[in-house]
Amino acid sequence: MATKCYELTFSQRTLTLSTETSSRPIRIAVDIGGTFTDLQILDARVGIAQAWKTPTTPEDPSIGLLAGVKEAAERFDFALADVGLLLHGTTIATNAVLERKLARGVLLTTAGFEDVLEINRHVRRDIYGLAQEPFPTLIPRDRRLGVTERLRADGSAETPLDEAQLPALLKQIEALGAETIAISLLHAYANPIHEKRLAALIQQARPDLPISLSSDISPEIREYERCSTTVLNALLMPVVKAYLDRLEKRLGEDGFSPLVFLVQSNGGVCSLRVAAEQPARLLLSGPSGGALAAGRISEMLSRPNLVAVDMGGTSYDVSVVQSGRVSVITQGEIDRLPVRLPMVEMRTIGAGGGSIGSVDAAGRLTMGPRSAGARPGPVAYGRGGTEPTVTDANLALGRLDPEFFLGGAIKLDMPATRSAIETRIAAPLNLSLEKAAAGMLTVTNANLGAAVRLSLFEKGLDPRDFALLSFGGAGGLHATEVAEEMGISEVIFPREPGTLSAYGILFSDLVQDLARTRLTRAEPAGLPQMRETIAELRNAADTRLAQDGIPPGERDINIAADMRYHGQAFELLVPWGAVQTPNEIDLATLLQRFHATHKQRFSYANPDEAVEIVTFRAIATGKLAKPVIREPTPASRPAQKAKRRAFDGAQWCEVTVWDREALGADDVITGPAIIEEAFATHWISRAWQAKLAAGGALIARRITQ
Repeated sequence: MATKCYELTFSQRTLTLSTETSSRPIRIAVDIGGTFTDLQILDARVGIAQAWKTPTTPEDPSIGLLAGVKEAAERFDFALADVGLLLHGTTIATNAVLERKLARGVLLTTAGFEDVLEINRHVRRDIYGLAQEPFPTLIPRDRRLGVTERLRADGSAETPLDEAQLPALLKQIEALGAETIAISLLHAYANPIHEKRLAALIQQARPDLPISLSSDISPEIREYERCSTTVLNALLMPVVKAYLDRLEKRLGEDGFSPLVFLVQSNGGVCSLRVAAEQPARLLLSGPSGGALAAGRISEMLSRPNLVAVDMGGTSYDVSVVQSGRVSVITQGEIDRLPVRLPMVEMRTIGAGGGSIGSVDAAGRLTMGPRSAGARPGPVAYGRGGTEPTVTDANLALGRLDPEFFLGGAIKLDMPATRSAIETRIAAPLNLSLEKAAAGMLTVTNANLGAAVRLSLFEKGLDPRDFALLSFGGAGGLHATEVAEEMGISEVIFPREPGTLSAYGILFSDLVQDLARTRLTRAEPAGLPQMRETIAELRNAADTRLAQDGIPPGERDINIAADMRYHGQAFELLVPWGAVQTPNEIDLATLLQRFHATHKQRFSYANPDEAVEIVTFRAIATGKLAKPVIREPTPASRPAQKAKRRAFDGAQWCEVTVWDREALGADDVITGPAIIEEAFATHWISRAWQAKLAAGGALIARRITQ
């Protein structure tokens, strides 16, 4: 509520949305990570997208962003004034939560419910642990204040809001040094009247305080999850607003004044206004770009089923594209804090190029989740690292060129790497250096395969029906071996995998998610309530898209429903499409989809059981113009760079090293082989063969069984 400074500025920009991007042809997508800021720069005049990386500036990510844009402008010969659109993914919200660099907040809730955050769901993460680690609570008990009011589950008032308590409440807020307010009242999802009135009264007295309402950010049942989401949103509002203020000030420098959209956890983008008011929607901003790219590649290559894996320096992110659709969930979590908002479904484990290998007291080789990070990094970086990592193992086995890491930007120290593996892994296990390094990769690949397996098996899916889409700086070195372990016979290496998340962001649409909890039996008698709720959602969605400057012809509103069998304590998200006034046929189609989804997920369905719709959802999409990208032209140099000795897991052998940028349509790469490009290296295993496909993607297939 305290973000009105963005309304005027942003509306002035979006009013020209349809004309700005045509008169200013450069579109830039940015993914700000912990170590590097990745950019994809598209020049619509020639249809060429180019990648660029620049160091992230953690003290103020907008500095690195602008530096990267200026470097790219010089490298690719365009003027800053030519940039019409900036699509911006950021980890600022995620990092603020993980590092607890949050504003000082106060929670206002219905009197008697001040302890909801600590009661939570009584979930035992370790069912055999005697001393359970308590769940985090971001607002301590002394800053959780009860308000005299009470709504029933149907939204009717049992106890009216006592406005006479406001002066005392304001004094408490002042004494507690509140920088932001979260308001989560009982059953506010059914009727927001008390929350909105309380917020209005507080803002009259303290217009400087940001206020987050549960009825705005997460108007759904389940008190703990709704309250947790509201608190997270409130604590992030000053953090994200401060960043957007800095970004806003830098827009206009040297003629750089594009339209700006921020990437959300659901894979769409949102305006600065929405980002400032609902920053909790940015918590998976960066990783969701990779899932967006996976969806586009699925369509481009006619591969409806993909497992997208992003392996960077510290983590391995797994997302699933099924039947051409990126999997989206309605609730996730960050650092064990539930977030009741739609987000791309993603599984993350601590496994990356910097994952550290060690031998424990029982003589067991382990890899990760500890990571060497960027500083000091792997031993090979020569920055003081002493513990061997996945990157060191790949270097020791000849799969990385010490002179061509990151295109030659970093020279790797082979002697130090070999010494570290010999001392810390090979000697304790009584193995040769090669066998020790190969063992490090075997354990790593088993961990990666387990993450993929779990992501599919929990949905009742067979890995053999999927292709593996590998990206991230480290992913290409492990993809074919992980696929082989999973029984997956096809691996896709996209162009410029090190910046693929930014590439995915290039094709984003503006997306707003709206929800209304209305417990309704999924039967013909419930159709009038369904029509009423859907009409409310569609009208609200249309209004929001209009506020963001989206013309009527570019608006797309789809409906979905959270459904369950009567008596269940959980729901499944079922898409309903562009339905407006559902009839019995539409309802029968929805029920059929629910039963089919339930059977796939849990191996059974009960078509004769009563079904309930718990929450109705509207996915409002404002379509942004999609760039057209030309097929890449191979570089005019030999595709085969050199021969190099590499260890394939069993023996040393001479392998061909290929230049990714020089590959042509007729080139066939038979493993074992190495493919190098500026920001990534790919290992093609024995019995695999790779060839170029549409869009510059490289597809590897297993050629023997």
